[in-house]
Amino acid sequence: MASQDWFEKDFYAILGVPKDADEAAIKKAYRKLARKHHPDQNAGDTAAEQRFKDIGEANAVLSDPKQRQEYDAVRSMAGGGARFRAGAGGPGGASGFEDIFSAFGGGGGGSRVRFSSGGPGQQTGGEDINDILAQMFGGGAGAAGGDPFGGTGFRGTRGPRPGADVNARTTLGFRDAVEGSTVTLTTVDGQRVTTKIPAGVRDGQKIRLRGKGGQGDPGAPKGDLILTVAVDKHPVFGRDGDHLTVDLPVTFAEAALGATVPVPTLDGSSVRVKVAPGTPSGRVLRVKGRGVAGRHGTGDLLARVQVVVPQRLSDEARRAVETLRDAEGDADPRATLFQQAAT
Repeated sequence: MASQDWFEKDFYAILGVPKDADEAAIKKAYRKLARKHHPDQNAGDTAAEQRFKDIGEANAVLSDPKQRQEYDAVRSMAGGGARFRAGAGGPGGASGFEDIFSAFGGGGGGSRVRFSSGGPGQQTGGEDINDILAQMFGGGAGAAGGDPFGGTGFRGTRGPRPGADVNARTTLGFRDAVEGSTVTLTTVDGQRVTTKIPAGVRDGQKIRLRGKGGQGDPGAPKGDLILTVAVDKHPVFGRDGDHLTVDLPVTFAEAALGATVPVPTLDGSSVRVKVAPGTPSGRVLRVKGRGVAGRHGTGDLLARVQVVVPQRLSDEARRAVETLRDAEGDADPRATLFQQAAT
């Protein structure tokens, strides 16, 4: 943004924060207002759309320490009575800025000073604006390095300012996060951005979208969009890095005698795994290559055995269990537990 525009815009008032607000207060105010005036929440409301753009513009400046410092310096001039307005230039009708600074040295009757729109050092009926500003800020008129903004203001030696980075969030289903997806977002300036989310994205992961952020000065690149991804829970599958996890119920007989049982996979098919005789609850059975595809290969599917205890027993089943109990005699499965607890 050109510094000239900052004379007319009070970014603190737009965000509703005091001039000494810290970074956290500015961020909090921006998020609250952005949610309220977001185009998706105010379809067809042009006033809300403009308000949304103003909020994004104010946040882009005030959240950047360097831009905020320059903005405060420019606004302090506006607060002191300086006004720029378009008007006739010097000889030959050249256009320029006319500014009235009342009595730099004190007194009520100040003189008119005309600022030329010509190149540095040109005097078309008035004084160079950089000389005047240098005097206001204590610098020498016409001296090298006399720009009160350190070369970042009116002289423009720094070049066009790139756009600010913008933060956004999106939520994906568990399957979309594992397999990859395409989402459409709305930026701070109301534009729609469609982007592909890579396969294997994790809950809380940040993705940088180059050139999808705030608008920069004319000729400067746009900022980036920093997208934070939230991933929904799945009713069956979990995630352990690039591995998928699943709880696998087996009957007491399957765990005791051994069996081959099916295990569901995320793509809707199934694989069969072997449960060895005497398998306890909690043992993990690994299925190679049926996990999440990542940069370093594809993870595995980890099936954790859960032995299901019957809720109801027929008379015959009860007699069979009682026979098993009697055959085990005095064996105590908790003996080792108590021994280790006593150490």
